[in-house]
Amino acid sequence: MDLPTTLAGFPNAAPLDGLDRAWKWSPIPVLYFAGALTADGTRLLQTNQRGGHDEELARAVLAFARQHEELTGGGRHITAVPGFSAAGHAFDAVAAATPGVHGHHKAHDPALTAVTHVVFPAYATEVSGRESLAEAEARYQRMLRPAETGRGPVPFLKMSFDNPRTGVGSTNPGRALAHPRVLRREIPQLVGVPGGFVEFENRVGEVRRMEWDDGWVLSDGTEERRGVSLDELLDLVDESLRA
Repeated sequence: MDLPTTLAGFPNAAPLDGLDRAWKWSPIPVLYFAGALTADGTRLLQTNQRGGHDEELARAVLAFARQHEELTGGGRHITAVPGFSAAGHAFDAVAAATPGVHGHHKAHDPALTAVTHVVFPAYATEVSGRESLAEAEARYQRMLRPAETGRGPVPFLKMSFDNPRTGVGSTNPGRALAHPRVLRREIPQLVGVPGGFVEFENRVGEVRRMEWDDGWVLSDGTEERRGVSLDELLDLVDESLRA
């Protein structure tokens, strides 16, 4: 595939100033795209923005991604590399989604999809690198909102829970992806509810389980602690999700 010719033919395509072998294009006023070839010229690194175009951020993301080839290798469905920074933004990493996760260009040019990695500004806490294909799709397509340049972090989290009093709990056989606000909401609901539990796993694979038995019981699979306060549990959650 002749990638330069393909990119130059996109709607409203123009060179991306300040980065060689890079272009920007916008098919409609609310969608803005930019892309750069990898160092070997065989793949496209693409970044997407919705609502407004921060060209400086797009250029910084693409330059960082080009310098870190590990973003597009290793067989992971979604990957993040820390160490990124951009003026006016809190992002501290760049993440990349594989063709099987992002699906861009699939309708009109499947061959282009196969050589495109979507890269986006991210937070190091958001990607574990252990995501299955389905989990990577869920993170990219529904949870992280990668095209929104003003977004805050959504730390990686998997959880399971059951509350006999409310009748609310997990329906999956194991821990499943969840938003941190769900974890913080469900923990206080266990007060005075023996037999219920909340269990969560953070980005680095650490697992914590919280139960009520005449007071809070916290365990990590090797050690059990009793008499922990609710504030301590919530502080632990915040600390764990920053790992």
